[in-house]
Amino acid sequence: MNQRALIQECSRLLEMFLISRAEVLERAVRACVEALRRGGKLLLFGNGGSAAEAQHFVAELVNKFYEKRPPIRAIALTTDTSVLTSIGNDVSFEAVFSRQIEALADAGDVALALSTSGGSPNVIRALKTARKRKLVTIGLTGEGGGKMAGLCDILLDVPSSRTPRIQEIHLIALHVLAEEIEKKLA
Repeated sequence: MNQRALIQECSRLLEMFLISRAEVLERAVRACVEALRRGGKLLLFGNGGSAAEAQHFVAELVNKFYEKRPPIRAIALTTDTSVLTSIGNDVSFEAVFSRQIEALADAGDVALALSTSGGSPNVIRALKTARKRKLVTIGLTGEGGGKMAGLCDILLDVPSSRTPRIQEIHLIALHVLAEEIEKKLA
């Protein structure tokens, strides 16, 4: 695929996503803002590129997106290598996020899961743990949501099965979330 076709494909996909998922995106913003206003926090997790996007989003909230303001409570469960490797070694890689949710989450917090396939075992397990602990669960995934779909209170599924396109749209969705959360909490 040439560069022009690639950009056109991404542009079409973004437009489709924003039109078809606008209401769901607004529900995600509201859920995050409500949790934060109650003193809760956002916990994000995913693997590979999704882990990087989770960390990027948390940085936008803890530091700033546009405005200088008080930090917003958000944690990327992908960043503590000692915790990740300890759980991976002593329990299983499947438990690296769920164990942290057990340790850090409170009822009413938001668990925001990223998985392009919607089928990552450690993400699925974390969402199940989040539900048991009465967290609001939000999923960013590819078309249909995979196994995540039934575990998410709010599902933002990108209408594509192509990992790079899904990740590109996730980044834009996370930027929209960051900007809206920042505005509403200012």
